Amino acid sequence: MNSFDLLLALKTSGYLKTDRDMLWWPRSGTFWVIVGAVLTQQTKWEKVEQSMHNLQTAGLDSLALIAESSLDTLSMLIKPSGFYNTKAKNLKSLCSNILVTFGSFEEFCEDVSRDWLLEQKGIGPESADSILCYACCQEVMVVDAYTSRLMESFGYQFESYDTLQEWMIEGIVINQKHLASVYHKEISLNEVYARFHGKIVEFCKENSQGKKVKSESLGLM
Repeated sequence: MNSFDLLLALKTSGYLKTDRDMLWWPRSGTFWVIVGAVLTQQTKWEKVEQSMHNLQTAGLDSLALIAESSLDTLSMLIKPSGFYNTKAKNLKSLCSNILVTFGSFEEFCEDVSRDWLLEQKGIGPESADSILCYACCQEVMVVDAYTSRLMESFGYQFESYDTLQEWMIEGIVINQKHLASVYHKEISLNEVYARFHGKIVEFCKENSQGKKVKSESLGLM
């Protein structure tokens, strides 16, 4: 089995099932992905949605406005996400650094590198790749705990985030010529990676018992 086989099995099984953004992550291609990538750490997405609603209601709906806000105000607004004092500091710092280094969200998306993101406080590989894939629309595959658990259910174990990511990307790249026929249209690797990650997350949420994923329904070995 390779990752292309997994993609086909998930697609055949009907994932993605929800009516979501084309790239799966809500409000992809906007600065809200950056906010979400910071706030979703160690919490449920529903809590992140509450926090982002609070920010929007308060008028903090841009990198600049978040960067200029007080930590007390920011902490209060994102409280539903948990770890709100730390996340407020990290989010404010990230927004400020983006503006200082790149000048705008658009320039950030054009010029940012993974290394730059990993240098930012509170940004690890998964958060960095989520921002690159879903905010910047770059050809980056996000892997997470769901991905790892799904692969473990097939007997695959990987030493690190990077080795798992490499395996997921390899199967897609070597079968790239088949993607247009699978999707019945020309499709970018960014969209494939984004939706592939979404398929994995949605499948695991529907087919997990504790930390164990029941993958038998996919018919893969």
